[in-house]
Amino acid sequence: MKRNAAILAIVLLVAAAIFVQIGKKNEKQTAAPTQTGPRPGMFVPSFSLPDLDGKPYQVGGARDKPLILNFWASWCGPCKMEVPDLIDLQTKYGDKVDLVAINVTSQDDEQKARAFAKEYGINFPVLLDEPGKVSESFKFLAIPTSFLVDKNGVVQEVVNLLPKAEWEKKIKALIKGR
Repeated sequence: MKRNAAILAIVLLVAAAIFVQIGKKNEKQTAAPTQTGPRPGMFVPSFSLPDLDGKPYQVGGARDKPLILNFWASWCGPCKMEVPDLIDLQTKYGDKVDLVAINVTSQDDEQKARAFAKEYGINFPVLLDEPGKVSESFKFLAIPTSFLVDKNGVVQEVVNLLPKAEWEKKIKALIKGR
């Protein structure tokens, strides 16, 4: 009887160990989705989108100034919270950094995007991503999402909604090339 209990205990321990190993293997396989959009250290994809006046705006490659690409939508509550700070930051740092807002028009209404830009008095270029291909290529998970890009066209950081003081720190670092 003791022998059967010992054998049963060993079998249960081996089964538990196998179960744990299988669980760890599956956990490693499903831990994080693969993201193929631009991340820090990668070049920002080249693209051209129309601004609110229909003029094409080109992004990609080296620039005279660092660049902030801000993806947003008119229905987005955090975007509404963020835009006054971005307007102030554009006024303060616009001569040292380019700020460009990209409306995720494929998930928004163009007229609402235009009304939003007018209502808030956005003082930087607003681009319309009607087909959604540019937004899709950046593989972000939420809006607002901003890509901070250095003069060489390399993504330095990807951020979401930030307090104005944090934005200032990040912009100053981007300007200094850190």
